[in-house]
Amino acid sequence: MEKVEHKTMRVNGINMHIAEMGQGPIVLFLHGFPELWYSWRHQMLFMAAHGYRVVAPDLRGFGDTTGAPKGDFTKFTTLHVVGDLVELLNIIAPDQKVFLVGHDWGAMIAWAMCLYRPDKIKALVNMSVPFFPRNPIIRPIVALRAIYGDEYYIIRFQEPGEIEEEFAQIGTKTVLEKMLTIRDPEPLKLPKGKPFDDSPVILPPWLTEKDVDYYATKYEHTGFTGGLNYYRALDLNWELTAPWTGAKIEVPVKFIVGDLDLTYNSAGVKFYINNGGLKKNVPLLEDVVILKGVAHFLQQEKPDEVNEHIHVFFQSFSSSETSAL
Repeated sequence: MEKVEHKTMRVNGINMHIAEMGQGPIVLFLHGFPELWYSWRHQMLFMAAHGYRVVAPDLRGFGDTTGAPKGDFTKFTTLHVVGDLVELLNIIAPDQKVFLVGHDWGAMIAWAMCLYRPDKIKALVNMSVPFFPRNPIIRPIVALRAIYGDEYYIIRFQEPGEIEEEFAQIGTKTVLEKMLTIRDPEPLKLPKGKPFDDSPVILPPWLTEKDVDYYATKYEHTGFTGGLNYYRALDLNWELTAPWTGAKIEVPVKFIVGDLDLTYNSAGVKFYINNGGLKKNVPLLEDVVILKGVAHFLQQEKPDEVNEHIHVFFQSFSSSETSAL
């Protein structure tokens, strides 16, 4: 990773850290929680070696990118974060469309970016979290609490400061180890006062001590609040995105998910993805890939397979452009 170049850029009122390498068409990678740009280390090396300029920011409030004051989750809506990325692209890729890749919250932001500014996106590979159209009838937090109860992780993340205190008692590194190694496809519950059991974590082959240490160093400095603010803004997102009710994703998409991913195993999601629901709302969906025996952090767990899927999909657009010339 010594070939990765790190920059800090002023965009949309915040200081955004980006990692980049390579030359060619731009691929913008968007990470999730509790991750950072580093989650894309395997994809960056691969795509840069295959003729692309790869750019992976720390999203607003994560890692070395600043955000609003810690307690102000209202500055972490998808409109804010997409605004950061649009301004970034206006600087590094003016008047260009880019390839986009997202995972977890990065996938949510990627879907939102394709809704708000499809003119910026050539094609999208999104992972783990499918696109769900806005439900005008019920707020997200009300719906999630009704389905999964008060111990569901998104519900537990809602009260500012509460889960942070519990995480602090456990220790940053232990929290990250527990979350990054989750393989149980059942809904993630974090019981109040004791969100994780006491069993020791055995790191899988795809996640090294060095990897965890990198994440831990950053989260020990920033805390978890920046990332948790994305969850706390879910209902506010719902309020602000009313103008997009019924809107569809109108860019070419490949969707990838692991069959052990807790999002894939959430209520109704398998049926939605596999029986036409996702295709209805994403008309240019070209492929859905279900990786067998793979959990949530698929781009780190199975980098070779994920790299190949990204490369083949984007290459088809690069080839068509070359042919057109």
